[in-house]
Amino acid sequence: MSFTVAIVGRPNVGKSTLFNRLVGKKLALVDDTPGVTRDRRPGDARLMGLTFTIIDTAGLEEADEESLQGRMRAQTEAAIDEADLSLFVVDAKNGLTPVDTALAEMLRRRGKPVVLVANKSEARGSDSGFYDAYTLGLGEPTPISAEHGEGMLDLRDAIVEAIGKDRAYAKEDVAVTNVDISEAAGEGDDEDEEPVYDDTKPLRVAIVGRPNAGKSTLINRFLGEDRLLTGPEAGITRDSISVEWDWRGRTIKMFDTAGMRRKARVTEKLEKLSVADALRAIRFAETVVIVFDATIPFEKQDLQIVDLVLREGRAAVLAFNKWDMIEDRQAVLADLREKTDRLLPQARGIRAVPISGQTGWGLDKLMQSIIDTDRVWNKRISTAKLNRWLETQQIQHPPPAVSGRRIKLKYMTQVKARPPAFMISCTRSDALPESYTRYLINGLRADFDMPSVPIRIHFRSAENPFEGKKRRT
Repeated sequence: MSFTVAIVGRPNVGKSTLFNRLVGKKLALVDDTPGVTRDRRPGDARLMGLTFTIIDTAGLEEADEESLQGRMRAQTEAAIDEADLSLFVVDAKNGLTPVDTALAEMLRRRGKPVVLVANKSEARGSDSGFYDAYTLGLGEPTPISAEHGEGMLDLRDAIVEAIGKDRAYAKEDVAVTNVDISEAAGEGDDEDEEPVYDDTKPLRVAIVGRPNAGKSTLINRFLGEDRLLTGPEAGITRDSISVEWDWRGRTIKMFDTAGMRRKARVTEKLEKLSVADALRAIRFAETVVIVFDATIPFEKQDLQIVDLVLREGRAAVLAFNKWDMIEDRQAVLADLREKTDRLLPQARGIRAVPISGQTGWGLDKLMQSIIDTDRVWNKRISTAKLNRWLETQQIQHPPPAVSGRRIKLKYMTQVKARPPAFMISCTRSDALPESYTRYLINGLRADFDMPSVPIRIHFRSAENPFEGKKRRT
């Protein structure tokens, strides 16, 4: 049986740097600003032959339970209760504070194994802080440098001693608990077939939107627990956190992301890092849910986020959140439908679902829309059907003549799915107007039932086998 380790400590002692060191990837945001991490983030750690689940947590501070810092503390305490072992990180460079002493007392009361870690021990003058750590009463501190990777062997030995050799080196298949969103996923095969949709494969879903639209509250309602930090403050979420659960027998991997404001308003380095993390989550996901605040929908930033998702080639679903705050629902719903069609012509037929993350109303319908949209995003159409359809389209609306010469579309095939992309062999592809491309895309949507997903058509000029050859006389 594997084990779980929580990294705890006051703000700015290097917990996220140590987390990134142990997972071998820059998953957690790191900045000199205290309190960067707010939610608890799991990852798969590997340390000198050890494999275990590691949880990065928010810095522990004394605060009122209702405040943001108090809610962050509750998330960290939940991680400590969930873990088998805690790595209590202190700053050897700057020494101990009363907060460290209070945290040590809290960990002792929990009665679980604790490894005391003296980080930044490579710094000049860190010896006094290292020896002060003995006064916490948690045993011998382990000196490390998370930034430079020093002391990792000693840390491994301390973990083995605390958890037990049998538990530490138990043989088993390690399950993936978190995914590196900085790397793109495979697109599957591109055979010219119409495969049956695999509804057993895990589905990756990113939740995006403006700040304070209710993204984290929505995910908590899906999970049925307060897994993610929420509150009335805008911009609480910073890291893109992945959570996993089953919906009607299918594994869903959902990414909570930071709220995305207009680029001109994003000036702080930390917010730029958060938005970049959200963009990586969009690229990694298969389906993206754009959460609108139903009380103030269709802000300019909402439309830009939808356009960004479609340009990235992701399947998109709109969720109009805070529906419990709407009084005249029928009138508002009709208005939202009209605005969706008018303001998002590039996403014709996009699924839009009114929901309430606070009460859970409409979430089953939202999940079904996500599944249906993913099914379309993975759709493949046989070459025979496409060429019969292309011939019909040209009869109904022939391509225009340019400089007195008619453009002829000869052959069509689907070159990939996720999103659906097609190649058409034609004469004079450079002269085909954009309006005719839109006509073909709209026809594909209508005739093959492909709403809401990006459709891409590439044109290729047919090669002339006699070009460049001299005519015989």
